[in-house]
Amino acid sequence: MKSVVHAACPHDCPDACGVLITIDDGRAVKIQGDPAHPVTRGFLCAKVTKYLERVYSPERLLYPMRRIAPKGRENSGPVAFERITWDEALDAITTKLRAVSDEFGPEAILPYSYGGTLGQLNNASMDHRLFHRLGASQLNRTICATAGGDALLTVLGKKLGTEPEQFRKSKYIIAWGANIHGNNVHLWPFIEEARRNGAKLVVIDPYRTRTAKCADWHIPINPGTDVALALCMMRVIIQESLHDADYVAKYTLGFDELRSRVMEDAYAPERVAQITGIPANDIIKLAREYATARPAVIRVNYGVQRSENGGMNVRAITMLPCITGSWKEVGGGLQLSTSGAFPLNKESLQRPDLMFKSPLRRVARVINMSELGKALLTESSPPVKAVFVYNSNPAAVAPNHNDVVRGFLRPDLFTVVHEQFFTDTTDYADIVLPATTFFEHKELQGAYGHYYLQVSNQAIAPLGECKSNVGLFRELAIRMGFDKCEDGDACFRESTDEMIDGALDSEHEWLKGVTRQRLEREPQIRLNFTGDGNADAESAPYLPFAHGNFPTASGKAELYSAQLQAKGLDPVASFIAPHESRHSKRAETFPLELLSRKADNHLNTTFCNLPGHQKMEEPHLLEMSPADAGSRGIRDGDAVLVFNSRGEITLKARVDGAVRAGVVAAKLDWARLNPEGKNINVLTSETLTEIGAGATFYSCLVEVRKSSG
Repeated sequence: MKSVVHAACPHDCPDACGVLITIDDGRAVKIQGDPAHPVTRGFLCAKVTKYLERVYSPERLLYPMRRIAPKGRENSGPVAFERITWDEALDAITTKLRAVSDEFGPEAILPYSYGGTLGQLNNASMDHRLFHRLGASQLNRTICATAGGDALLTVLGKKLGTEPEQFRKSKYIIAWGANIHGNNVHLWPFIEEARRNGAKLVVIDPYRTRTAKCADWHIPINPGTDVALALCMMRVIIQESLHDADYVAKYTLGFDELRSRVMEDAYAPERVAQITGIPANDIIKLAREYATARPAVIRVNYGVQRSENGGMNVRAITMLPCITGSWKEVGGGLQLSTSGAFPLNKESLQRPDLMFKSPLRRVARVINMSELGKALLTESSPPVKAVFVYNSNPAAVAPNHNDVVRGFLRPDLFTVVHEQFFTDTTDYADIVLPATTFFEHKELQGAYGHYYLQVSNQAIAPLGECKSNVGLFRELAIRMGFDKCEDGDACFRESTDEMIDGALDSEHEWLKGVTRQRLEREPQIRLNFTGDGNADAESAPYLPFAHGNFPTASGKAELYSAQLQAKGLDPVASFIAPHESRHSKRAETFPLELLSRKADNHLNTTFCNLPGHQKMEEPHLLEMSPADAGSRGIRDGDAVLVFNSRGEITLKARVDGAVRAGVVAAKLDWARLNPEGKNINVLTSETLTEIGAGATFYSCLVEVRKSSG
């Protein structure tokens, strides 16, 4: 008998699609978008459309495994492991974690996770409870979004932005470092509707993305120079009195300091043209069009913050709608992330208070995930002796790949990986545990690209002996004896439903009337911005800053940040050339700026291994401009060696118009899919952003030469 189950896609994407899964005799036979979802409206991206291939792949990990061969790529996959029972796996893990804690202290244990799922429970709940109670090191999860997210907070005070439904009302849309057509595809129909009504789409991006190819105007920009462009735009807007003086006076702080900054010679159009590679007349035209088209909206994405000055890039861009006053208008404003709108009870889910019940009796130390190689190779006190990986594939995604691999190869390092497939990271694991997909467990799902909350229902029984993150860490905590609390705290025995109830136990008005029972009846619920619990985006559009109400210390948009000044950073914003850019001395040796970009049909390294997705991506390419290729005697299709002082990798040259002279681009992929066992992160560094201490994948200089390989 067939049935249809409502779920929600938990992958690291702003769209958080409503999903319908058809079940026939206990097996999923169809996946489709939920047409009732107001944003995702019944269609799925090319990645998730093929999700049945992922769930039922013959490559799925279905049973706990223990390593029986030396660590490393040459001993990868099933042949390097033997099947064991869950009891054997949990006993081995608890025995080792206790031994490490007793000898070196609990902070010698490092959990490593990120965005393999963004479901509230399986991303950060029972796992955090366990590691807090254990006293393990905390992980600063910086690899993707902290530079931009923290920078947004310095101006706006909260991660809020323009509703996607409002983009259809816009007349001028800037996609700034945002490949909407590739990784935010459910925003695209709203943009197309706006364009049919006369809107102009401008794309600012150093790479000619899918979105750039569809744009009315693509503006290539030198990597990492976005702050200079944004400041120059504000100079033109202020000089020509195109700013909203009333909005600025009422709702912003530090306008005089901003005006002084942008009037400096460094931000004159002619100077900024030299920095950004954008002609001065185009900069002036862009500023005028953006300030005079009403309403105008900016969709900025996280690519602009993956350089050394990535925080300042986002901070300066975020100031633009604050000086034009476009926050007042339906279809105006800016969107980077809407995640700050979901006032869920994270303390109930994660229980940070449990750190004070650990052997430490204090807050544990913090290790930055973007410095994993450093953490594994440095004799810190205590040294990292055990790593527990879940929701991530650090041997592929972490910067400075060679050091990360050297760290994982340490014979004294105990590594556990909870995964759905054998990956780059399982090549170095001692124990591998099988993980569920979102078809196989229940979840509470928020979003960072819209304002709808969903319950994702379990559609099928877990395959083989797979366990969800919640189930795994619950069992591990019980095995460690953490459920036997003298104070009667039963947090490690809570059911999924009880955890969802706890997450929704919030006094915030936006969650008023939102319960698990209601979410189980209604596929998706918009946050309660109006107080009546029923208004939709069409009848009651959400304008977070139309009348100020910025949740900053001053209550205003902070164009001048005392918080940044206290940290020794520029309190306004300024362009400082990254140490690895065409403006640096290092460029004399390594003159090409590398974009280690995301593939359109993978999600970071998720989906890389599946045949249907592999058919949509040509692997191992280095995209070059004709000028850079020609000067090096390189032709399309040649094997080329890409190298810098950190490493080297052999790729195939693709000489096209995707990048301008001085820039090359290559896609992130699994290292184990490359004949050399490497990926593009052999070239990236562990240098951190100035705001948010994030990864700087796009501040990376290389040289390229024709290879005989």
